[in-house]
Formats: sequence, C-alpha cells, structure tokens
Amino acid sequence: MLAMHKPLAFAGYSPEEMSTRAADFRTLMDRRRTVRDFSSRPVPRELIEDCVMTAATAPSGANQQPWTFVCINEPGLKSQIRVAAEKEERDFYSGRASTEWLDALAPLGTDADKPFLETAPWLIAIFAQRYGLGPDGKRAKHYYVPESVGIATGLLIASLHNAGLATLTHTPSPMGFLNEICGRPEHEKALILLVAGYPADEAKVPDIKRKPVEDVIVWKD
Repeated sequence: MLAMHKPLAFAGYSPEEMSTRAADFRTLMDRRRTVRDFSSRPVPRELIEDCVMTAATAPSGANQQPWTFVCINEPGLKSQIRVAAEKEERDFYSGRASTEWLDALAPLGTDADKPFLETAPWLIAIFAQRYGLGPDGKRAKHYYVPESVGIATGLLIASLHNAGLATLTHTPSPMGFLNEICGRPEHEKALILLVAGYPADEAKVPDIKRKPVEDVIVWKD
C-alpha cells in the first residue's frame, strides 16, 4: 500500500550562507578526535537523548529504522561491560589478532585495558536489528541493515561532537556479551559500543594526520 505523502519542509539558504555553513561545519568536524582518556564529569541524559534522536533521523532501507541505542549510565552495568570487554580484548591481543593487525594498531598505543568504559559517564551500545517482529511475533525482513546503522552511527558521533562531547568507537569482538548485559533479544546484533563524555583534562591523542583532499575525492565534473 502506498504511504501517505506530505509537502517537504525544506529550509533553503543563499549560496553564500550555504558555503559558510558548509565551511564552518567542516572546521568543527575537523577538530573531532577519538579520545581514550575521559573525565567522569556528568553529562545530562537530555543531551544524550537529543543526540541519539538526531541519529535516528538517518535514512534507512525501506524506512525500517533497524537500530536500537542502549544508553548506559549505571555504574554497575558499566563495570560488567568493562570486565566482559577486557576479557575479549586480552584474547585479541594475546593471539586472536594477526601480527599485521597488531602492527597497524601499535602507533595508536592501544591495549587490552579499557578504563574509559567505567570512567566515561555514558556508554551507548548500538544494536542492528537483523529483522523486525510484528505484533503477532511474525518476522519482517529488514533491508540494508549494516548500511543504515552505520549512517545513523555517523550522525550520532557528529551530533555528540557538535554538542561538545568526545567519543570513542569501541568494538570488542565478539560482542555477544552486550546482548546479555543490556537485555537485548537474539535478533539484535551489537555493532559498536560508543563511549561519550568530556575528555579528561590531561587527555592526549596520537599525532596523526587525515588524508589530504586529493587522496579522498575523485572529481568527475
């Protein structure tokens, strides 16, 4: 059945304002860095809600919105997640990861210890819904799930940065422990554990560079 349609509410800008907005946002996002040293300074729940609901405006296959964001502030749950994540990380660093992978990570100084999982005020566990469930319990196929959730996650990271918070995308593998700790059903798959909060006063980041424009964009105009 064809969905009802309504007029598009579109806010247009002059070419000059468009250029200014694009350049300003590029400058803002160019300051974004992945942070591993977080402050325990509280962050209001309302701020996290606004950022997550911004992420939920992302386009998705057939508008099925196949995502669940579990926002965790409770210290006991964060402690459980740290214990489980560090177990997987120790296995990763002690044998699961290839030498090539470890060599690639070496300049970043990462290891199996993840204190930020308890220090940061918020952990956002991002789940992909592999299929939907109707009121009668019948399965509904979801389309382009990884792509849809990936786009939503990008919007979430940008929204949190725009609000003045730092983030870290943490991906222990496997991540099945998050289903149990977060109480999520079998048809949801944990993809990313996003750490969010203020950076610690002494926070440092690797001195690395982003690719220049000529290595990013191929023009065909």
